Amino acid sequence: YTSYTSLHLPCLYLVPCELLWIKAALKKTPLFDFHKEHGGKMVEFAGWSMPVQYKDSHIASHIHTREHCSIFDVSHMLQTKIHGRDRVKFMESLVVADISELKDNQGTLSLFTNEKGGIIDDLIVTKTDQGYLYIVSNAGCADKDSAHMKARLAEFKAAGFDVDLEYLDEALIALQGPTMARVLQEGLKEDLSKLTFMTSTLTTVFGVPDCRVTRCGYTGEDGVEISVTQSRVVELTEKLLANSEVKLAGLAARDSLRLEAGLCLYGNDIDESTTPVEATLVWTIGKRRRQNRDFPGADIIIPQIKAKTDRKRVGLVSTGPPVRQHTPVLSPDGKVIGEVTSGCPSPCLKKNIAMAYVDAAFAKNGTAIQVEVRKKAVPATISKMPFVPTKYYSG
Repeated sequence: YTSYTSLHLPCLYLVPCELLWIKAALKKTPLFDFHKEHGGKMVEFAGWSMPVQYKDSHIASHIHTREHCSIFDVSHMLQTKIHGRDRVKFMESLVVADISELKDNQGTLSLFTNEKGGIIDDLIVTKTDQGYLYIVSNAGCADKDSAHMKARLAEFKAAGFDVDLEYLDEALIALQGPTMARVLQEGLKEDLSKLTFMTSTLTTVFGVPDCRVTRCGYTGEDGVEISVTQSRVVELTEKLLANSEVKLAGLAARDSLRLEAGLCLYGNDIDESTTPVEATLVWTIGKRRRQNRDFPGADIIIPQIKAKTDRKRVGLVSTGPPVRQHTPVLSPDGKVIGEVTSGCPSPCLKKNIAMAYVDAAFAKNGTAIQVEVRKKAVPATISKMPFVPTKYYSG
């Protein structure tokens, strides 16, 4: 739903209350009909109609991904190319990563930051050998990210720099799980063992040309994301599903898998009120960028690295009732010391896991704390992340 003011209707119009909200048509990925045909239960997510699960339960889908491999439709993500001689300089004016040090076809997780040090979005930047940067950022931030990049682009062009943006209309699917390489290798001429974590290649996959295959993902497992032309994504998905190792998976499994892997969800665990230091994402800031202090918000973020912060993102585990977003975190004597940002029962660990921001004094791993669930204090423990060991392929 969207308010009438966001539809650019004159705000001075007096209209009945029931007309102030208009149901907005959800966007559909190129796999929408495919999801429905395969029993996908569709829900709204970031303005898109997306499958939350299929005929299998969320737990079964989660475990299948950990033991075999699953396909996730991530076509709702924003894919962008940055062209031009000054593309690296342009991107480094927006993010904290050292893009110039990346090798050809190597990528990195980075952050758009604002002048106050807050995180506008997290994204993956790949430095391709085709003369452009390839960017994947979050669906929920697509409009904001696009406007942010366009505004900076106008500044760069006015200053005489050579840079251009291209928004891609490609589909994007993620194949995730320990048997991914065996499944995908059947459709590749190249040796997949040479494609390591956070590297990318442009290739033909199961006869579908011009696919960008990037070894990354959001589950903690070995996996790839494949950018493919919309007209052939159903064909490619069907060819992957022909292997008995592969099943379709939805948003529910994607969320519990990423939480077990200790990965942030933008809008829950990081946002514009959160700095990279508070979020324990200092590792995303390039060494040269720290020294030069030449990224947005550096004057706030860099001092925090040395001085520490009042709060910190942590993991925690508990038993009993599930811990959800906004659950209060308490000290042993019952004082509120923070709040849960993401939480769920872990299908692999058989206990509750969560991310939270807590007062720095309570952030050490192993610290006994409490969480307030249904107005009752439940024992919990600060835990290191990832909760389940990651299995990224490094060669």
